[in-house]
Amino acid sequence: MSTFALPDLGEGLREAEIVAWHVAEGDHVVVDQPLLSVETEKAVVEIPSPRSGHVARLLARDGEHVAVGGPLLEFEEGPHAETGTVVGELAQARAPGVPAQAGPPVSPGTVRATPAVRARAHALAVDLATIAPSGPARTVTLADVEKAAAASTERPQALRGARRAMAANMIRAARDVVPATVHDDADVEPWFTGSEDVTLRLIRAVIAGCAAEPALNASFASESLSLRHNASIDLGLAIDSPDGLFVPVLRDVARSSPDTWRRQIDAAKQGVKERSLKPSELRGPTVTLSNFGTLGGQYAALVIMPPQVAILGVGRARERAVRADSGIAMHRLLPLSLTFDHRAVTGGEAARFLRAIIADLEKAS
Repeated sequence: MSTFALPDLGEGLREAEIVAWHVAEGDHVVVDQPLLSVETEKAVVEIPSPRSGHVARLLARDGEHVAVGGPLLEFEEGPHAETGTVVGELAQARAPGVPAQAGPPVSPGTVRATPAVRARAHALAVDLATIAPSGPARTVTLADVEKAAAASTERPQALRGARRAMAANMIRAARDVVPATVHDDADVEPWFTGSEDVTLRLIRAVIAGCAAEPALNASFASESLSLRHNASIDLGLAIDSPDGLFVPVLRDVARSSPDTWRRQIDAAKQGVKERSLKPSELRGPTVTLSNFGTLGGQYAALVIMPPQVAILGVGRARERAVRADSGIAMHRLLPLSLTFDHRAVTGGEAARFLRAIIADLEKAS
């Protein structure tokens, strides 16, 4: 027997959670055939086979967390290990521990589903093998998974995948950060009509804020009580999804164009939807933007993920009466909430950062 271990997936990741096996004991596999899907924090990754051969034993279960270098499966050695695929020799995949059934068995290894659907089923603790597929070529869809989850008996479930990572990150933030929040409004009446790309204006405003007060585009180390000012602005963009909160990173936004930002945002949203983002695309933001107003709410005390020291929240725009040259007029106001780590940022620095953001947002163009 030879053991195949979880390979180093890069980005300093130390473990991964098994989402689904695509093979079963007794299967013959070939080089680069997908063996299983794993979730690394918030990315779903397929692990290919390093060789051809027969799978002797699966050494980890769905939902199990395996450390890098930990055993995944055993390959058979000897003449049987490298035989080609022979008609009648390749068994239908069957999940470990599931007894043989009369007729062709149905199992996670034979279910047709995209990585995003598998990840969603994993998060909801839904067994794909129990679902009647409604998609083309008997493919299980997201709607199938949601329907099966709604029909299941309500019971406590351990958090998995992206929601588990989110919970762990929130615990870390609550333990390591001393947050303070300031609120204000930007009068965006000169340009806001509802058809503009508001996110691009917000990114431009964050860049202006960082230029005016670089202390908020910094990384703070709790252990050494040291602060590093970052040369580039790697903007985290909070994106909501059924599987939890994702924060893909737009790299070095101050040195790229709005057209580039838009392409990156569209690609990030698609990546979140398909669960195809790479771990590197979720790593290392230096400051974060959360435009929660697209969903609802005006002001918020947001959560900072260390080592960042600031996150800007943007609420739902609303009309308010303001003083104008002609008297009183109704203007569109954009609510802003800036949460900062008070260990590393002073109230004055936060106020100047927010003031620069407002000044940029209130420009007519």
